[in-house]
Amino acid sequence: MAGKKALFVGINKFANYSQFTLNGCVNDAKDMAALYKDLLGFKASETSILTDAQATKANIMAKLKAMVADAKAGKLSYLVFSLSSHGTQMNDTSGDEPDGKDEAFVPHDIAEKDGSWDPAHIICDDELHDLFTQLPDNVLLEVYLDTCHSGSGLRGAEFSLHAPRARFIAPPEHEFGEKTARMRGFTLSRAPAVKGKKAAAKAAKAAIAGAHHLLWTGCKANETSADAYFNGRYNGAFTYYFVKVMRETDNKLSRKEVVAKLRALMKGQFGQHPQLEGNASNRAQAVVY
Repeated sequence: MAGKKALFVGINKFANYSQFTLNGCVNDAKDMAALYKDLLGFKASETSILTDAQATKANIMAKLKAMVADAKAGKLSYLVFSLSSHGTQMNDTSGDEPDGKDEAFVPHDIAEKDGSWDPAHIICDDELHDLFTQLPDNVLLEVYLDTCHSGSGLRGAEFSLHAPRARFIAPPEHEFGEKTARMRGFTLSRAPAVKGKKAAAKAAKAAIAGAHHLLWTGCKANETSADAYFNGRYNGAFTYYFVKVMRETDNKLSRKEVVAKLRALMKGQFGQHPQLEGNASNRAQAVVY
């Protein structure tokens, strides 16, 4: 019987940008790992946690590539990946984005090169998408992103000690020239990235995601995800309420019911609306099969 594997990543500190420090991302990773072990049947040997200095681009991608390779070899049937960090943008080099911008996720070692993000030290959405679309159709993939998908601001009400902060880093000044940054939101529902408009159009007609690929995000594409303070401790607002709902309901709700309950609990407290995308998201089953 094929097994399962989970990677939980949380990054509060960034090697080259102390001004971008967050507070709740490491707690997010640890809380998600504990949830999957305590409630969702994962053994300690089936989970990995990368935090702060461990969570470089090289380490994150190496773990994910190994998981995908094992799934392709028939060793794994269920993969989980959660990431709590900043979100940002970078220039689209594959020609598959109409606005010329790729969404990107910020590892510990994020760095600039010639006034733009250095591709060797940032995780582009194309990289994740193209890796995950290699998975066999019978493999369940569950991705959680507690990062900002909005370009509305770098920080939110940051002068108050415990005020929520937006998990978004503005791109370097030369990343887009005169273009205005605008976050769209990572998605699993598109074709793999390829270079050139004609090739991209052709790829768009191909199979774009497996039958069991699921994506949870902390907010809509035009919103920010909050790094917030709860009962003496920091978390991402989305992760905090996801864990809370899952534990209080003992994993008895369908995915649609979970995301609806999250939105209800967060309404009026945070300007974000958690999203759930995927071909299996409407099934009336518990969050983990």
